[in-house]
Amino acid sequence: MKAEIIAVGTEVLMGQVINSNAAVISESLNDLGVDVVYHTTVGDNKERLFNCIKQASSRVDLVLLSGGLGPTPDDLTRDVLAQYLNEDLVRFEPGYEKLLDYFAQTGREHTKNNDLQVLTLKNGIALPNETGFAIGTYIEKNETIYVTLPGPPSELIPMLKNHFLPLLAGQKGVGAHLYTRVLRFYGIGESQLVTRLSSLIDTQEQVTIAPYAKTAEVTLRLATKLSENALDEVEKKILQTADVGEFFYGYGDENSLVQVSVDLLKEKGKTITAAESLTAGKFQSSLGDIAGVSSVFKGGFVTYSLETKADFLQIDVTKLAQHGMISEFSAEKMAEQALKLAKSDYALSFTGVAGPDEMEEKKVGTVFIGLARKGQKTLVEECHFPRNRKYIRISAVMKGLDVLRRELLENK
Repeated sequence: MKAEIIAVGTEVLMGQVINSNAAVISESLNDLGVDVVYHTTVGDNKERLFNCIKQASSRVDLVLLSGGLGPTPDDLTRDVLAQYLNEDLVRFEPGYEKLLDYFAQTGREHTKNNDLQVLTLKNGIALPNETGFAIGTYIEKNETIYVTLPGPPSELIPMLKNHFLPLLAGQKGVGAHLYTRVLRFYGIGESQLVTRLSSLIDTQEQVTIAPYAKTAEVTLRLATKLSENALDEVEKKILQTADVGEFFYGYGDENSLVQVSVDLLKEKGKTITAAESLTAGKFQSSLGDIAGVSSVFKGGFVTYSLETKADFLQIDVTKLAQHGMISEFSAEKMAEQALKLAKSDYALSFTGVAGPDEMEEKKVGTVFIGLARKGQKTLVEECHFPRNRKYIRISAVMKGLDVLRRELLENK
């Protein structure tokens, strides 16, 4: 079965709203063995939406429309689909009762335009909305399946998972399970990774290998309809090819370098602190995003100026001025003093030039990262990151996390 997803809404077309729904829908359909072959975005225009539905009907088995089911005049999806299929719209009574209850309980005025949300195609199957009021529709006509889902993700996802997908699962051409796996890499660019894996990618047949460039990292998505074993075999070849395995750090779309690093700290029963200059707390903030991090992170320091480096971290101000804030000495002492003051097992330090101007005759993108370790010599790495201020700061944090991760693995 082949599918097309049509996102309806001028706000999506203009980039005012990011179409995150498409990724959720595509992944869900792929898991059922449905091939999503087109993503289309159309504004709130009857004629163009009608033509999009007509075109999709000519080339796929499943047409899924998201958005345009609300109570305002620019919510056109249900009307245009009804027109295209020559179907009547009828009120979905359970949805209408829910709507009435809402207005009764809140004391808000019940305006008639709200009733548009509970209309559905007469010969279709209504898809209840668990978190809102806009009712979806599932209908088969002329050997094609048509589905409407609301635009807000908080409404779309429950309707998709709990009502639409169970209906779709029993259809002909659905059910060939797609096995997928995401491999995550840090420290190697997309073009370099693809070059090293070119022989595997060029000859892929039953297992596809798709690279995706993320911010300061790269992922590979493996997919097959064969089995998990087929994924295992391809993964093994990938990680054994041209030192690619050196940059591999974990699995999964929802995973991250900071999650892996925190998990390793927990596993080893070790604690971390940090002293940050150019990153201004960004590293510590990334730690704070991870649930349960308080067991390994007690806090740290943000020392943006020479004075705060000297005062907060008790570094000799004369030596700091002599060597410079953007220096190996500065990174070393920042890490060592943070380790001492926080009484932790590890301490990372970040100092450098994020731009837009040079500092201390150091070029923009020059960053020193220090790793102090209890009872061991402090490591300092000089890095040179490209692009703009935002990317340099993110890259510094990612590099620091990788330095920590590798240290924890070596001492595992």
